[in-house]
Amino acid sequence: MSWLDKILPSRIRAAKKKQSSVPEGLWHKCVNCEAVIYRAEYEKNINICPKCNHHGRISARKRIDIFLDQKNREELFTNITPKDVLKFKDKEKYKDKLSSTQQKTGEKDALVTFKGELKKMPIIICCFEYSFFGGSMGSVVGEKFSRAAKLCIELKVPLICFAASGGARMQESLFSLFQMAKTSSALNELSKENLPFISVLTDPTMGGVSASLAMLGDVNIAEPNALIGFAGPRVIEQTVGEKLPAGFQKSEFLKTHGSIDIIANRLDHRSIIYNILSTFTNNK
Repeated sequence: MSWLDKILPSRIRAAKKKQSSVPEGLWHKCVNCEAVIYRAEYEKNINICPKCNHHGRISARKRIDIFLDQKNREELFTNITPKDVLKFKDKEKYKDKLSSTQQKTGEKDALVTFKGELKKMPIIICCFEYSFFGGSMGSVVGEKFSRAAKLCIELKVPLICFAASGGARMQESLFSLFQMAKTSSALNELSKENLPFISVLTDPTMGGVSASLAMLGDVNIAEPNALIGFAGPRVIEQTVGEKLPAGFQKSEFLKTHGSIDIIANRLDHRSIIYNILSTFTNNK
């Protein structure tokens, strides 16, 4: 007990002790409406605020788990790992930051790919893990995505991608920018085979990812109020010297201006995407 605690009145010490007994992390505060929500309720609702419908971020594996059927799942390309080819260093070495991020997240890189089924329809799914370098696209992300597209061609199945990214990975310099052309080329080959690609844009989808694979879906779907664009709004305002319209680069603004096709609640993704794919493949 500190000297300050000793001089506090007993009733204040008791109240302070009672307050400290509340388990940490029991409550969640919505970043949009600031409502305080019981965390168990928030997580049960897949990180969607029950007050304002704000869609909080979820992990790639959580998203895959709620999207795919429980049976016939197989993770793909687990042997592909990142390398520090450029020996990049800023505040710390890239290889050291890679190692610590891998330990923290349990992922080898920022893209998780699975082969599975959506209501018994065979599909391949790619999900960005935002907690891994902000979901940035480096060589591994580009390679795994391209291989997923090629496998779709071999198996004659659709490709679905859930994007959540800050853009290209600066620690890989031009190697990361090359992935924009690489992934776009892979999707072009998929299109030649008349196989559908459904792109789901979540908060945020920015930079090189939005400027390549994320906006190339046969159908582009976005979650409500997601930030989607190339450069951030503040950067654009400073560059053009003008005030941007309200809601600029949010899902609703992009849908109004024709950049995306559908805004869909996370809980509805399975049924909406299944219906779309059924139309494309005559599989209803």
